[in-house]
Amino acid sequence: MEKELILTKEWDKVFPQSEKVNHQKVTFHNRYGITLAADLYTPKEVAGKLPAIAVSGPFGADKEQSSGLYAQTMAERGFLTLAFDPSFTGESGGTPRNVASPDINTEDFQAAVDFLSVHEQVDPTKIGIIGICGWGGMALNAAAIDTRIKATVTATMYDMSRVNAQGYFDALDENARFDLKETLNAQRTEDYKNGDYARAGGVVDPLPDDAPQFVKDYHAYYKTDRGYHSRSLNSNDGWNVTSSLSFINMPILQYSNEIRSSVLMIHGEKAHSLYFSQDAFKKLTGNNKELLIIPGASHTDLYDQMTIIPFDKMTEFFQANLN
Repeated sequence: MEKELILTKEWDKVFPQSEKVNHQKVTFHNRYGITLAADLYTPKEVAGKLPAIAVSGPFGADKEQSSGLYAQTMAERGFLTLAFDPSFTGESGGTPRNVASPDINTEDFQAAVDFLSVHEQVDPTKIGIIGICGWGGMALNAAAIDTRIKATVTATMYDMSRVNAQGYFDALDENARFDLKETLNAQRTEDYKNGDYARAGGVVDPLPDDAPQFVKDYHAYYKTDRGYHSRSLNSNDGWNVTSSLSFINMPILQYSNEIRSSVLMIHGEKAHSLYFSQDAFKKLTGNNKELLIIPGASHTDLYDQMTIIPFDKMTEFFQANLN
């Protein structure tokens, strides 16, 4: 395994600390030997083994942002929760830095389930997961392979394979995709020559006047006091340019129709990304799946807007399915 991670000791989240839960930093490893950093939130004054939830996302965020907010809030509602930084990002280990992988990042969710399954305060038969934005797709992929996951929530989900291979709103045809692959593979040569990986850049800043509304929404979260964090890729210099390559060839939702456990998909009515959840939901089978569309909500409203995120619905869902 990797050497021990050095984790920050102070509370450095973009949301206030709750007095209703206990918080501690923890680490665990995935089957590739990468050590992951996480925040463990436990309800105060509880006895016995608890149902547990692992949380990650959005794509390019860290656990100090949305996933931590979700985890802390669900801990206030009686669950033991774990918000983790995916491999190669945030406080987690793995090199090179700032790279994403459809396989390894799905494995990260499974590794979180490993950790929770043996935790002394957790009932291993009552484990669920929450994936936000790009990690919504990873959560569905994990649920399709890991039968220990009894309930899955996705919030404002992205299918990262689809958006990388086909572009937004499926605008890339085969020729455009070939051009993209040529560009990315040329970048691989440059990166190898330079001994380092070029960054794609985080959320654009300053914001151009003609930026689409969803880019403005990202800027309003990642680049302002509302959500900026020093370890967040989206808040700073972004992913490695070549991170897109593996997603182009690997459709993460190939077997999502075989998920037998319960799934709740949540998305905003006004989100540019709504079609990802709508299409992924159509592929799910069984009578224990639900798509909840929040009227008037944008993509980033489900990052941190406490009056919009349906925490009551999520609580009911996990209580019913982690029983």
